[in-house]
Amino acid sequence: MSNSIKEQPAAENPEELLDLKVTKPKTWAAGIPAVTVAMVDILQESGFVRGMEGLFKMNKKDGFDCSGCAWPDPDDDRSPIAEYCENGAKALAEEATTKKLTAKFFAENSVADLAKLNDYEIGKKGRIAQPVYLPKGATHYQPISWDDAFKKIGDKLNSLASPDEAAFYTSGRTSNEASFTYQLFIREFGTNNMPDCSNLCHESTSLGLAEAIGIGKGTVTLNDFYDTDVIMIIGQNPGTNHPRMLTALEKAKQKGAKIIAVNPLHEAGLMGFKNPQTLKGILGINSQLADLYLQVKINGDMALLKAIEKLLYKAEQENPGKVFDHEFIKSNTEGYVAFLNHLNQFELSHLADECGISIAQIEQAADMLKDKSRIIICWAMGVTQHVNGVATVKEIVNLALLKGAIGKPGAGLCPVRGHSNVQGNRTMMIFDKPKPKQLDKLKEVFGFEPPRKHGYDVVESIQAMHEGKLKVFFAMGGNFLSATPDTTYTAEGMRKLEMSVHVSTKLNRSHLVHGDEALILPTLSRSDKDVVLGEDQFISSENSMGVVQMSKGMLEPISKDLLNENQIVCRMAKATLGSRSVIDWTKFEKSYDAVRDAIAKTIPGFEHYNQKVRIPGGFYLPNGPRDGKFENIDFGNRVGFNIAELPKHEIGEGEYRMTTIRSHDQFNTTIYGLDDRYRGIHNERRVIFMNANDIAKAGFKDGELVDLYNNFGGRERVARLFVIVSYNIPEGNTATYYPEANVLIPIDSVAEKSNTPTSKLVFISIKKHQPK
Repeated sequence: MSNSIKEQPAAENPEELLDLKVTKPKTWAAGIPAVTVAMVDILQESGFVRGMEGLFKMNKKDGFDCSGCAWPDPDDDRSPIAEYCENGAKALAEEATTKKLTAKFFAENSVADLAKLNDYEIGKKGRIAQPVYLPKGATHYQPISWDDAFKKIGDKLNSLASPDEAAFYTSGRTSNEASFTYQLFIREFGTNNMPDCSNLCHESTSLGLAEAIGIGKGTVTLNDFYDTDVIMIIGQNPGTNHPRMLTALEKAKQKGAKIIAVNPLHEAGLMGFKNPQTLKGILGINSQLADLYLQVKINGDMALLKAIEKLLYKAEQENPGKVFDHEFIKSNTEGYVAFLNHLNQFELSHLADECGISIAQIEQAADMLKDKSRIIICWAMGVTQHVNGVATVKEIVNLALLKGAIGKPGAGLCPVRGHSNVQGNRTMMIFDKPKPKQLDKLKEVFGFEPPRKHGYDVVESIQAMHEGKLKVFFAMGGNFLSATPDTTYTAEGMRKLEMSVHVSTKLNRSHLVHGDEALILPTLSRSDKDVVLGEDQFISSENSMGVVQMSKGMLEPISKDLLNENQIVCRMAKATLGSRSVIDWTKFEKSYDAVRDAIAKTIPGFEHYNQKVRIPGGFYLPNGPRDGKFENIDFGNRVGFNIAELPKHEIGEGEYRMTTIRSHDQFNTTIYGLDDRYRGIHNERRVIFMNANDIAKAGFKDGELVDLYNNFGGRERVARLFVIVSYNIPEGNTATYYPEANVLIPIDSVAEKSNTPTSKLVFISIKKHQPK
């Protein structure tokens, strides 16, 4: 392989970048502008009647789950006006669009021509209306029947020398039912190669919490936010990524809670909220959110947490028994003394330097926490996508243990998941490293011997493509290429495949970087009416706080030639496994209830699934730590304090820390538009946010065109044509949008233990743009 990694196609030219307009960043989120922008998207894509019909049912107890983030719906007091946010409305507009891609579109547009478009332009083409196939050597996708598509997949899978030559990816919006039948087919086929979107985002959370407290999930409910004293939000931008969380934060503030925000950038959704469903918000009156904003260096969170813990320990020594919850510590933990000895090794001044926060501000944070035990700590990818992501998650647990802030009302751990059923996928056993007990249960219920060898995660799958170990890649949703690191390296791997298959609603970049043969299988979206054998169906999903509830689409599908995800899985299973299968796939294909009955027999917490999921609002899954019970951990049902060193950052001469972020006009890899109005960016995405002092020191100018370089592992990675934007970010730190800068994220720079790509910290150099 070449030592030079170049950028993916479709880079914009300098003339196009001149359209960039920069305005002053906002200090508040939502308000009437959010309503206006959302309605414009709905009207443009789906029309008023179809769009409003969908919005009225989104996140309602008799409606469908938003396909966006996994923030929970209120148990009782759901809004009679709108139980969705701006980005939820944009997500609906994307899937409810009346634009559709038929055989005529694919005949008129070659793969090469479509690949020249940027991700925003590709996504705006419309819904895929029928299955299409790209034969080896062909230039255009062409129509194919469903039967022929499944036969090609089955024939290819059966021709492999080993089931391990195939990998099966899952996106975070796949339903519980489809996720269950999907993993069941994959394991009966004979592999655990199940890369999924969790590998890219919260895997450090899942692993860190499972090791620390016995379950890889958070320990709070939404109601805990309304009964708490302090909320810490670390490495998360709720205003863009989980906007409905703002309502919960506002309500918490009204009930007296204080908020500590920890983030390298000042984000509008952490500073203020204009609630468009209140008179105050309509009048433009801002509700302050963060009481203390700690603008930490990129990956300075570990140092900050240790500094706060050190100050709390000092306060505890001065007032014994008044700061730490010794009863909780004695009853539920191990390693307390060793942990305190570890803390004593650090100088507060050194920790302050490492995190970039003044001692005075750290003291403010400690003062807000020291007399409180009802504390909720929230985090997202700003914590998990680092080499030390798992260790930082465990450090968050340490802080909660010191305060006894787990297993009581108004207190606990709150990882905020990014996609609507990413947590449910894992509960349904979408995992490359299944537990022996899970596999034993599959054998007991279904009568086949599932594979025991661990499979490939995302990074391992990409590496296996390069090594020729993977021949077939099947994606249940998502935009694998744009979501993954080291974009060009990943693209090179995808092109080495013999077959790539994508189950999708809309066209995306991954369809255009393909194996020798490629298939696109169009599926129903969350909002689409799902009718099987003449009866309306519903699916279910699990939110960030462990609530499982039904989701029933109600819009007429854009095409009669779509299948739901579960039907696709079952028909693929029959075409592949045939008579050697011991599972009645036809029964599952015809009945979601039959699938749920099988889940009830297989997965703890889902007993009487079909009855409980029909209860309006759904049901909570068991969660021991939420109830103060710690099981399945190494210390006899006691939580061990974790001891971890500070991360070591070796920053070269002229290098900067770079983090990748989302704009307000996107969700994951779906680009809704080219504006990021909260940060003041309009008409462009290829920007790099820099501190004004860094710009001056390097001899650059605000608005100058530059190229970005990463040289991890001796390979040069280049992202060309970015515009410098002066921004309030710590010196030596920069930020760029994902996926445009994913080309710079090294495939082999991953979090310890979880193998998550380090998308939130890449070391780059910046040079004036050099035309190719």
